[in-house]
Amino acid sequence: MLDNHLHRAWNEISYRISIITLDSHNARPCERALSNLVLDFKGLEVSIFAAAEWGENPSALAEAKAAIEKSDIIIVNLLFLEDHIKPILPLLKGRRDDCDAMIGVVCDAELVKLTRMGSLDMKAPESGALALLKKLRGSSKPSSETGEKKMRMLRRLPKILKYIPGKAQDLRAWFLVMQYWLGGTDDNIEAMLRFLISRYSHVDSWQGVSAEPPREYPNVGVYHPSLKGRISEDLGDLPEVKNPIATIGLLLMRSYVLSGDTAHYDKVIRGFEERNIRIIPAFAGGLDGRPAIEKYFSDGAGSSIDTLVSLTGFSLVGGPAYNDTKAAVETLSKLNVPYISAHPLEFQTLYQWENSSTGLGPIETTMLVALPELDGATSPPVFAGRQGDEEPRVDALIARDVKTKAMVPYNERVDALIARAVKTAELRRSEVFERKIAIVLFGFPPNAGAVGTAAYLEVFESLFNTLTAMKDAGYQIELPKSSAELREEVLAGNAQIYGQEANVESQVSADWIVKNTPWLPELEEQWGSAPGRIQSDGSSVFILGKTFGNVFVGVQPTFGYEGDPMRLLFEKGFAPTHAFSAFYQWLKLSFNANAVLHFGMHGALEFMPGKQTGLNGKDWPDRLIGDLPNIYLYACNNPSEASLAKRRSNATIITHLTPPLTSGGLYKGLLELKDSLVRWREMDSSNNLRKELELLINEQAEAVDLGDQKIEELWVKLLETEDALIPEGLHVVGRSLTNEQVENYLNASGSVTPESRDRLAKNLRLNSEIPSIINALDAKYIPPVPGGDLVRSSEIVPTGRNIHAFDPFRMPTAFACKQGSEQAQMLLDKYEGIPRSLALVLWGSDNIKSDGTQIAQALALIGAKPRFDSFGRLCGADLIELSQLGRPRIDVVMTLSGIFRDLLPLQTRMLAEASFKAASANEDPNMNYIRANALDYMKNTGADLETASLRIFSNAEGAYGSNVNQLVDSSSFDDEDELADAYEARKSFAYGMSGKPQKNQKLLQAALSKVEMAYQNLESVELGVTSVDHYFDTLGGISRAVKRARGGEDIEVFISDHTKGSGKIRTLSDQVSLETRSRSLNPKFYEALLEHGAEGVRQLEAHVTNTLGWSATTGKVEPWVYQRISETFVLDEEMRNRLADLNPTASSRMANRLLEANERSYWSPDAETIEALQSAADSLEDRMEGIAAE
Repeated sequence: MLDNHLHRAWNEISYRISIITLDSHNARPCERALSNLVLDFKGLEVSIFAAAEWGENPSALAEAKAAIEKSDIIIVNLLFLEDHIKPILPLLKGRRDDCDAMIGVVCDAELVKLTRMGSLDMKAPESGALALLKKLRGSSKPSSETGEKKMRMLRRLPKILKYIPGKAQDLRAWFLVMQYWLGGTDDNIEAMLRFLISRYSHVDSWQGVSAEPPREYPNVGVYHPSLKGRISEDLGDLPEVKNPIATIGLLLMRSYVLSGDTAHYDKVIRGFEERNIRIIPAFAGGLDGRPAIEKYFSDGAGSSIDTLVSLTGFSLVGGPAYNDTKAAVETLSKLNVPYISAHPLEFQTLYQWENSSTGLGPIETTMLVALPELDGATSPPVFAGRQGDEEPRVDALIARDVKTKAMVPYNERVDALIARAVKTAELRRSEVFERKIAIVLFGFPPNAGAVGTAAYLEVFESLFNTLTAMKDAGYQIELPKSSAELREEVLAGNAQIYGQEANVESQVSADWIVKNTPWLPELEEQWGSAPGRIQSDGSSVFILGKTFGNVFVGVQPTFGYEGDPMRLLFEKGFAPTHAFSAFYQWLKLSFNANAVLHFGMHGALEFMPGKQTGLNGKDWPDRLIGDLPNIYLYACNNPSEASLAKRRSNATIITHLTPPLTSGGLYKGLLELKDSLVRWREMDSSNNLRKELELLINEQAEAVDLGDQKIEELWVKLLETEDALIPEGLHVVGRSLTNEQVENYLNASGSVTPESRDRLAKNLRLNSEIPSIINALDAKYIPPVPGGDLVRSSEIVPTGRNIHAFDPFRMPTAFACKQGSEQAQMLLDKYEGIPRSLALVLWGSDNIKSDGTQIAQALALIGAKPRFDSFGRLCGADLIELSQLGRPRIDVVMTLSGIFRDLLPLQTRMLAEASFKAASANEDPNMNYIRANALDYMKNTGADLETASLRIFSNAEGAYGSNVNQLVDSSSFDDEDELADAYEARKSFAYGMSGKPQKNQKLLQAALSKVEMAYQNLESVELGVTSVDHYFDTLGGISRAVKRARGGEDIEVFISDHTKGSGKIRTLSDQVSLETRSRSLNPKFYEALLEHGAEGVRQLEAHVTNTLGWSATTGKVEPWVYQRISETFVLDEEMRNRLADLNPTASSRMANRLLEANERSYWSPDAETIEALQSAADSLEDRMEGIAAE
């Protein structure tokens, strides 16, 4: 209950009015109205309850419930979420017939239907005026109502009132209440309460008192704390700023302005003006910001502002009720300025947020961050919030006597918001020739020949093309003659002199670090005194890279823990190294960059510790990027990690295409085998030569490691290999696709109509990536685009747009649920039975690209389905009846990637609810394995049912990965059980329906001990399970932990491959073998990579390391894989020398990795092979060390 210090004790009050709404912005007008009303209505109490508080403050919900049971008039509005409706709906229904009036306005149809005001009963049969009202109130059936419809009705409100019949005065009163509330000034709130009391109160002496009609205020206007009356429709009334350095438009919520709850707005406005910025603070009603933009921020030909900052926290069109992305993008594209979306907190207090390691909760993340991203919004900072009644005051308060329910600015975040917006506006206004741009390359893992590489991207040729275009656009750049020279100057230069992996551009002394590092004590706690030992000579830190005129091409320092990955098991927090911190401080303070361009996927900045979303100045990504405009070139197929970069490092994403796709085809002995198989299949079964041909086929199959298989099985495996889609080399930004590459993309995409093929071909040929980089550096609006791959969605092209994830409220879609159910059945058919428990790995990107198909698989296996509210928004899970399911419920142990946890909190909560409901169901445990295992755990440990039913595990907040990949990459494990230790230590945080994790390693171990199989979907056609280490880090990690939990018993591990067609379930062993044949050993694959030089060799080495990772975690790699890789890349002298010339470090790692596989008994070649391999490895290491070996 809000402002209870003004209210009398319950036993002294004769009349109570309760207002239940979303947030607290009208609390102060109600408070001030009450002070006047009690003079005329002795014994009156007015209470306002904010549903947004209930999730974090159960006592607030309890107070609201108590008030409902005793209130005489109840007003409910702006409640659209099931979390807010469900707890109070039964109480409202119970109180409805006993109170004087119950009014539901601008809220869910279930609540509107409860309206009873005099003769107006919205549950009554429709007739006359009520027939009109039925259309207006909407339906409670899922997806049948839209927020847009409600907003249209609100905009028509004055006209509607004119046509309500005179005898339908209670209907008119309902509309008046809506009008009073939406014009929520002190006068209107007081008049509304007087009006309701006079018309519906059972107190005789109060009936018939006069009340002023609703006072109208501008629907679109400007606001300023210095204006007389604080609002105006005339832009010329705003205070003048002399010689402003920029003009910034602010979008405000009209409801906050009218209620006078504007301290947070005032702080932002004054802060900008102190920096000599002209501010245009504008508002519009109806939850649609477009009228304000069109009236005050556009000059007809374009924009009259340099940057647009929304302080509403919601999507541009629709606010909390809905979002119209198409309309928003159309308006913002015309405006063509950067669009920053900041948000005040409503669902938790400032104190709760400040002390949370998560940051924003599930609903906040969705409504305040994810939905504005669909409009193209960037840099989503918290800038204000409210204080709890009994909480300590945070530094945000303007004055110590500020009322607790008023919105107050959080000073540190306001300053950060202003600094970023100003820096962006200055970038837009700056002269191109004077701009200084920092371009950041990556080099992970260290000492692996990976410096200057990125996933899917040929970095230096792409960079050379980008720099060439920038120079043509007017940037002052001293450009090398070729991409090869560029690479040489950045990566070689004076590197050998200093013993570094790249050219040393500058040295930052320890004194400089001490002077310019505000967070130095935290660094020194982890890494010792500055400058530390990493990328340092003991007295200074090296800044790696090379300056070319006004452009610095730098190499991001490593994370720091790579040399000692075990430390991550024992440290709660983690800080970047002195070198990492100094790099970004140097960019800002010494190089004086106007903007930074992170070049390729991906770096470590956005993965630094801190809140998941809603970061503050104590979180490492926010500290390090500071106010630098951050532009990030990113692969179009990875919306999840790109979204992380947007939310945690304030990045504007520029998508680039992934490498061209082609079919793998066959080669060498595989071709010969196919020829024989074709002849065999064409022969009549009575042909005597068929037997002889079968002997030849067996010999040929044995030669290509396909022995001991039936001929029909051989045929299927050959076809799988031949038809497998593989990436062809790397993508080059600025290079047009060939006609053949376009045709291959068209064939892979599944586009069937001539129109769709023509449209896709046209978009593929557009060279839009570099122009978009130039536009972003010019501080222009970058239109949004959903992430994905061409096999699923042609919408991802043209590239060069600002990637976003899927609308979390709509996931999983109905189609995804259908696919998920079918895929779950495919898995059970492959397993040939019903496992009592299985382990499933869920990734963010795969679910975003498939609209939640893997989530739907998990629900299908449990026997559950998603639940959606009347607006079609996800709100939970319900069980499918066992009679309909037709089999037992399977206990699904789910491991979430850290990015899934960050981006899909609603889905995490839904899955947790499904598991809990299954464990709670009054069903036979023999038909409900979740319940059976939960009851068993309760019996053994004494845990409660909610704990025993937890089945979703991930990292602690702000942490990512299981660290298994780091241990494998650095060869830092002696025994494979150490990998299980790492997995359990990092992934033992259980996530329940609250969304808050609890570390429970004992529960994880108990759940894993029941697991009979593990699997993961393969959704990205560009990736295989041997392409990146994330697959064995998660699926491999959990498989190893299961094996230990089951006392050393192996389980089957499956890959559910849905990269094309209807999908295929394979054993992990078969999947690794398929990828080895279709990729690693395939000349079509590796020759395309080697055309890109050092980067191609690095990609090939990664396949070998990842293959070893699967051996270490599962033991599911056939020995022939290592033998053939050795013969192809290391034992062949010509190929070995070729790889060494291109990338001596990566080629040496490849040879040593193969030796490691033998030492760990993953492969046991003959002595001659080992000797040859060791000799080759020694030769490669000599070359890497610069020694001339014979």
